[in-house]
Amino acid sequence: MKITSVDIMMLEAEAPENRGRNTPVFCRIHTDEGIFGDGEAGVMMMTGARAACAMLEELSPSLIGQDPIDGEVLLEKLCRGTYFGPNGGPIFGAAVAALDTALWDIKGKSFGVPVYKLLGGKYRDELHCYASQINFGWGRLQQDAVTPEEFAACAREAAGQGYDAVKADFFVHDAEGRSLTEKERTGIIAEKYLGLIESRVAAVREALGSECTILMECHGYTDSSAFLQIAERTKKYGIAYAEEPAATAFPVLKKLGEKSGIPVSMGERLHSVREFLPFITNQTVSFVQPDIGNCRGITEARKIAQLCALYDVGIQFHCANSHLNVAATLQLEAAIPNFTLHEHCCVHERDYVRKLTKFDYQPVDGVLTVPEIPGIGNELSEYTLKRAEKKVVR
Repeated sequence: MKITSVDIMMLEAEAPENRGRNTPVFCRIHTDEGIFGDGEAGVMMMTGARAACAMLEELSPSLIGQDPIDGEVLLEKLCRGTYFGPNGGPIFGAAVAALDTALWDIKGKSFGVPVYKLLGGKYRDELHCYASQINFGWGRLQQDAVTPEEFAACAREAAGQGYDAVKADFFVHDAEGRSLTEKERTGIIAEKYLGLIESRVAAVREALGSECTILMECHGYTDSSAFLQIAERTKKYGIAYAEEPAATAFPVLKKLGEKSGIPVSMGERLHSVREFLPFITNQTVSFVQPDIGNCRGITEARKIAQLCALYDVGIQFHCANSHLNVAATLQLEAAIPNFTLHEHCCVHERDYVRKLTKFDYQPVDGVLTVPEIPGIGNELSEYTLKRAEKKVVR
């Protein structure tokens, strides 16, 4: 079997205006046996889509004429044969991820098995999920949560769907719904904001009770000083971990975990096992969160998971792109021993994301099962194939 062509696709998702830019980037690798594989570059939100397309256009020619079953060898040669490859950043990592995922998809289809079989089998049938980013609305509640009562309502909505864990950024808006500035989220935090954050966390805890898990998202927008103040006010509500409480410098994050008394997680903005290495080997964080869509795909993410297992660090993959990325993530999560939680993001409930792929994976009672379809278990929908801006590399 030989690779004959690579389709590179980008489209503007039909997101509401208040959801920002959503531009998924996909690839489809074709073979001379009629088997194809789909992959996604994890740059759907905000910026980077056109850059990822350009990188895919530059990298894809090296795959033409090659055997897709030799995926790991092909991508290792690709990375080493590219000047910036060994330490490439998010755009390089996202483009390689799309190609890697598509190659795994072809391999699974070729052997007639789900990818988890090729990864050594599955440790679990069910993948426990958490409701991620409930501050941007959840279920029937599609507006951003601002008041403590709105945070509590979104938490109850998730709990009503069977989730027993939720994640929220409690420091996006002020009490009137205005987006906070960088200055307001760093340094010495005004008492009115500390009180507001605490009231939101307290409302979620009261709504969920003691049986549910609360995860705190910070998006790296707070710095050390700000996070320690926030932690002092909120740790009594039982925060399981704080995600990206500061920019990803490993000595800083280690200090924050030790001083705050709240475990720290990070990783969605690291893009190779090399970048994760110091965070894992120095026991900087309690959990790492690579994204299969931008850390060079299933192959590299598996290496990160194996390294985490050696150092007893939990892994909880970042998952906030399309359901193509969801399916690939589920395949790997099923096949590693140190899986903790699956991120089911608010975007995965949105119609503009759900229609991008053939299959729409939604948890039942807070649980997803790994797809049993040969390959990664999903493919692009006719809607996407018809609407996408496409370039073909032969």
